[in-house]
Amino acid sequence: MFQTSVLASGSKGNAILVRSSEAAVLLDSGVSAKSIFNALDNLRVSRSEIKAIIISHEHSDHTRGVGAISRLLKIPIYANLDTYERCAERIGRLAEPVRFFETGDSFSVADLLIHPFASSHDAADSCNFTFRIKNEGERKLGVATDLGYPSALSVKQLSHCTTLVLESNHDEQMLMNGPYDWALKQRIKSIKGHLSNVQAVGVVSQVLHHGLENLVLAHLSETNNKPDLAWETMSSYLQSIRSEIRLIVADQYQHTPLLNV
Repeated sequence: MFQTSVLASGSKGNAILVRSSEAAVLLDSGVSAKSIFNALDNLRVSRSEIKAIIISHEHSDHTRGVGAISRLLKIPIYANLDTYERCAERIGRLAEPVRFFETGDSFSVADLLIHPFASSHDAADSCNFTFRIKNEGERKLGVATDLGYPSALSVKQLSHCTTLVLESNHDEQMLMNGPYDWALKQRIKSIKGHLSNVQAVGVVSQVLHHGLENLVLAHLSETNNKPDLAWETMSSYLQSIRSEIRLIVADQYQHTPLLNV
C-alpha cells in the first residue's frame, strides 16, 4: 500500500497524508487537529497509523496544528533546524524530542523513504519532498508547493513521479487586478513567492512522463485564483498533448480521495 490524500490545501491551511503498509505521516498541519481528525475519519484512516508530522517550512498555514496533533497522538515532528527555531513557540511543548533532518538528505519513517529538497520561498529553509517505499523504486510521490520558481533541482527531484501534488497558487491577471497591495503582489510573483497556474503548466511540461498517473493542483489562493481557472489552465495543456493523467484540484475544506501513488 502506498497512498496519499491532500487533507486541506489553500491560503488558510495545508496538510497532506502519506500512507504506507507500515505507517502514515502528515506533511504539515496548518489546520486544526479537529479538521485533520475529521478528514482521517472520513477516509477511514486510523489515527494510530500516524507516526510522525513533517514540517516543510515555518509559515502558520503549514504549522498551526502541528503541536496539538503531536501532543494528542504522542508522535514526533521532523523538521530542519532553521524551520523549527522559527515556529517552536507556535508549536509549543511536544510529546517527543524533535527529529531534525538536513535539507537534501533522505530519512525514513518506517518503510517510507522521504527526501527533502530546497524550495525557493520566503522562509528560513523551505523544503519540498519526494516519498518512496523502501526497496520499491517504481512508485514515487512528489509534493511541491510554496515555491517561487521551478529550479533545476526541483525539476530533477520531481521527475519520474507517479503522483504529483503541485502548487497552482494564482491566476496572474486576478493577482495583478486584485485587492492586494503592490508589495504583496510582488512578493507572490517573485522567485520567493508562489507558482501561478501558467507556471504550474511549465513544471508539468518538464516532468511529464508515461508513468505519471495522478496530478493534484494545490495551495490555490482564495483571493487570486479559482478552482475552475486552475483546472482549465492545466486541463487545456493536458488535452493538447492527449494526456490521460487524472487531474484533481485540492480544496481548502474538503480532502481529496485516497490516491494510489
